Amino acid sequence: MNANVVSWSQRWASRSINLRLLLAVLLMVLLALPVAGWLLAHHYRTAAVNAFDERLEATLNVVIAGVTYDPLAGQLNYERALGDPRFDHVYSGWYWQITDDANHSVTSRSLWDQRLPVLESERVTARTLPGPRGQQLRVVERDIYLAPLETPLHVSVAARDDDLREDIQEFQQMLWLGLLGLGALLLGVLALQVRWGLAPLRRMNANLREVEQGRTEQLETRLPDELATLAKSMNAVLARDQRLIERGRHTAGNLAHALKTPISVMRLLAKQLPSESRSAWEAELSRIDSAVRHHLARASAAGEGVRFAPVALQGTLAPLITGLARLAQRRHITLRQTVDSGVRVHMDGQDLQEMVGNLLDNALRWGKSDVHIRLQAQSEMLLLVVSDDGPGMTPQECQAAVQRGKRLDEQRSGSGLGLAIVTDLVTLYHGQMRLQRAESGGLEVVIELPVVAT
Repeated sequence: MNANVVSWSQRWASRSINLRLLLAVLLMVLLALPVAGWLLAHHYRTAAVNAFDERLEATLNVVIAGVTYDPLAGQLNYERALGDPRFDHVYSGWYWQITDDANHSVTSRSLWDQRLPVLESERVTARTLPGPRGQQLRVVERDIYLAPLETPLHVSVAARDDDLREDIQEFQQMLWLGLLGLGALLLGVLALQVRWGLAPLRRMNANLREVEQGRTEQLETRLPDELATLAKSMNAVLARDQRLIERGRHTAGNLAHALKTPISVMRLLAKQLPSESRSAWEAELSRIDSAVRHHLARASAAGEGVRFAPVALQGTLAPLITGLARLAQRRHITLRQTVDSGVRVHMDGQDLQEMVGNLLDNALRWGKSDVHIRLQAQSEMLLLVVSDDGPGMTPQECQAAVQRGKRLDEQRSGSGLGLAIVTDLVTLYHGQMRLQRAESGGLEVVIELPVVAT
């Protein structure tokens, strides 16, 4: 039971503010309008019935004023006309009746041979009862004393309440239709109010996406007071993170320069050692150099989650590819390139050059006569393919090639960090990389990066 409650509360905690406000408004409308409708309907029904009863009571008073008793004939008489023809039409639904304890009675012509039930009461009472031919009647009645009679007379006036019930039903229908319309109007207006009230949050969300995509560096602060304070605090955090990233990158560069000279001096000193210990020193120095290069490459790369402003793909890589093309020409290798012009990517220019440079350097080292690089945009994905016509790799070698410091040919120069550094950069940019055999028989590296600026 507790687990279910916790699970429900957790699911509810993730609901949007817009949905919460709309549900609160809907709950208010569903509770308030029916209660208001019931109160209004009850008040109108009571008022309509009271008005109908007052009309019947006024007619009752007129009937009472016109009744007389003839002591010689020993009978009741009624000689006054009510002025309403409905009391003269048989079973019209409008009736009056005067009775005594001796079952003497005087009735309207409309009642014909039927009689109304009698309820003795000295006060005016009103009730609903069945009448002639299944009619539903509203009856107002009371007892009166008429001289020289010693026993009271019972006077009743009745009328069909069809019109009354139809009026009440029509009012209720109009009331509920009106309340439904009012509820729909309230929901619409309040939905617009909620949307208008949450517009600054949506604008802030869009601004955050722009920061994430590198289109802007800070959040806009022209917001309501509550959100402006939040935006300023987030801008302070973004600025601090940017400073930390820049400081880390500068520190990595400075460390690279600081270690370069001591390692070079130690290599020169190692050459002066006896041959039996020189190889061991050179191997350890190579391991130190490889580890330093790898970790400096990781440190100089962007941190995970950072979104850079878009840079031109062709313009960023042009100097690098031009320099490597001259190197390929000296090695008698044809370097072919296919680069989509006009493509912009959310990458740091140094990271992009590091990635392409390592791949091309590896391809030129192993290729025989042909190396091909292809960069093209596919929706938001950047497809980077580098292939050569070298000896290629087996699946086991492809897996080993991306391990740090692993070299497949110890006779060739290089630290073996190229593909490992590329793998780290691909991971940092949430991309995918695979190694496979190229059509020319050599190695083909395929990288997909979600960095294309749309």
